[in-house]
Amino acid sequence: MDDREVAAAQIGRPLRSPATAAARCPLGLPVVVSVPPVLDDGTPFPTRYWLSCPLAVRRVGRVESAGGVRALERHAGADPGFADRLAAAHRRYQAERDAAVPPGAALTPTGGVAGSEAGGGIKCLHAHFADTAAGNDNPVGEAVAPYVEPLDCTVPCVVEGEGGAVRNPAWQEPR
Repeated sequence: MDDREVAAAQIGRPLRSPATAAARCPLGLPVVVSVPPVLDDGTPFPTRYWLSCPLAVRRVGRVESAGGVRALERHAGADPGFADRLAAAHRRYQAERDAAVPPGAALTPTGGVAGSEAGGGIKCLHAHFADTAAGNDNPVGEAVAPYVEPLDCTVPCVVEGEGGAVRNPAWQEPR
């Protein structure tokens, strides 16, 4: 199975552009895929690192549902060191993504992680965790990681099925 096929099965829909694994789980499947800043149809896409792992998506979603975005925004407002690292993460993310924009692109994405204005805001904990899981310095992703990891599945979330990669009906969240 190729990574693009696996990622499409993980997220439950076809991908809109090429993608490559930026991080893998212990079972060898993509956790994070790197996507281009301009999709195949010309749409600008601000998210450079997409969280594809169903387990990680579920666990980050719980953090978001419990008020994690607001709590981390308050933390950034109260801790200058955290805020400085967050601003640096936004700038690095934007620079990396912008460097991958194809020459002559009619439209290009803006902002830092998940399109947040550089130096500010937290929009999506999934994007911040994906950035960290891909090996980048991101204080928000680091703060979320203890609620997500370890990614300790005992069976793969995607298996080879008839016609390609499919979600594994035997997969369930480890306890």
